[in-house]
Amino acid sequence: MNIEGKTALVLGAVKGIGRAVALDMARRGARVAVNYWDWEEHLPALRRDFEAIGVQPLVLHTDLLDTGRITPMVESVIERFGRLDILVNNIERGGWPVVHGTYVREQWDMEQATTLRAKRWVFEAALPHLRASGDAVVVNFSSIAAIVGRSGPAGLIFNDGYAAACRAVSSLTEAWARQGAPEVRVNEIMLGIVETRHGPGTRGWRLLDERQRAAVVDHTLLRRTGTLDDVVRAVRFIVADAPFMTGSVLRLDGGYVLGGDPVPPMPKGVV
Repeated sequence: MNIEGKTALVLGAVKGIGRAVALDMARRGARVAVNYWDWEEHLPALRRDFEAIGVQPLVLHTDLLDTGRITPMVESVIERFGRLDILVNNIERGGWPVVHGTYVREQWDMEQATTLRAKRWVFEAALPHLRASGDAVVVNFSSIAAIVGRSGPAGLIFNDGYAAACRAVSSLTEAWARQGAPEVRVNEIMLGIVETRHGPGTRGWRLLDERQRAAVVDHTLLRRTGTLDDVVRAVRFIVADAPFMTGSVLRLDGGYVLGGDPVPPMPKGVV
């Protein structure tokens, strides 16, 4: 897909991954709507970033936990741009065990409502407009928490409720790919430890001691955490360069799920 002139709605775009993806799409000629709810102190920087590239985005302040506000948000995009071609479902909340400690019900409910429920209602509201595009793309974000859960070095980073919600996102990705075909492709990026998502740019990472942080990196085959550029490139691939891919999960984790154990030399054997 050539995204020049297309319309993209990027959720959770006031900072971090969402902002980086939205800016990249704007630089490549897309008309961009960005949604945010909290972290409002980052809004001036977001506006300056867009001004620097000469683009005026549609900035939407919408609480996606209030499902009644989701359809009006999507309709605002249609009123402004007349169409919707790309949906980046970048909304989640994953409480770190090292930050929040033992779950309370409110934390569990917040993670399910943000990481899972909001994605579903946004997709439902957007689907008729994406279908009308005739060649649309949805990118869902999830986490390798879906696979590793609260285990190993990531046990201080991922909660079990967040892990369960992320695993359910993969189920939704497959269901939506069937539902949207052939006009809408739906794929998922399953993130590992990225600088602004469970990585060095977060409060939780700073609460880990040096040994705990090293354990996470050592468990990652590429021996580093991910960057915003890594994520932007993956989104760009799915949107622009993978027209035959739908219902798929792209794991972007530097090999964390495989673990950091080396492959031993082949033994001589006995025969």
